[in-house]
Amino acid sequence: MSPVSKAARWRSQLIAAAVLVVLWNLFYGQFSVGNLIGGALVALVVITVFPLPPVAFEGRIRPLAVLRFLGRFVVDLFAASAQVAWAAVRFGHTPRSAVIAVRLRVRTDLNMTLTGEALSLLPGSLIVEADAATGTLYIHVLDVTDQGGVERAREKVLALEARIVRAIGSADEVRQLDVPAPRQATVR
Repeated sequence: MSPVSKAARWRSQLIAAAVLVVLWNLFYGQFSVGNLIGGALVALVVITVFPLPPVAFEGRIRPLAVLRFLGRFVVDLFAASAQVAWAAVRFGHTPRSAVIAVRLRVRTDLNMTLTGEALSLLPGSLIVEADAATGTLYIHVLDVTDQGGVERAREKVLALEARIVRAIGSADEVRQLDVPAPRQATVR
């Protein structure tokens, strides 16, 4: 991975500052000159005290793949919500859960972050730990009853990673998806 240029670092800092200013104004419920100035001051302090690490984005955005990812994410969101609701209201059923380790095929910080965030937004799954050195996410999954359920959960995570990489990854990262994932043990 090539080092991040000074211009790219400035651009990412400016984008972060703009997002912070918008969030500041949304928290106050209105856009005003005072809120814009206050948000800019808060953003300046936050970015100075807590600087963002350099993240190189070498991918490209593929609009059709982004739409595929978003469409499937919405379907997964509704399906997971229904499964969690059913597990909660089933009479006499005690949901079992597991913590599984999933080694991602594309081991970049950006991929781990995006996959982890998307996964955490789906009901019934939660990131417990992320190991950047090995590219492994440890995920708590709800209502897993056997090893087959663990494998299905692992396959869903890898499929989610693949959709994200195909939507915004580099050509090299997309090629990495063709490498089969290694066998992984279940953590209980």
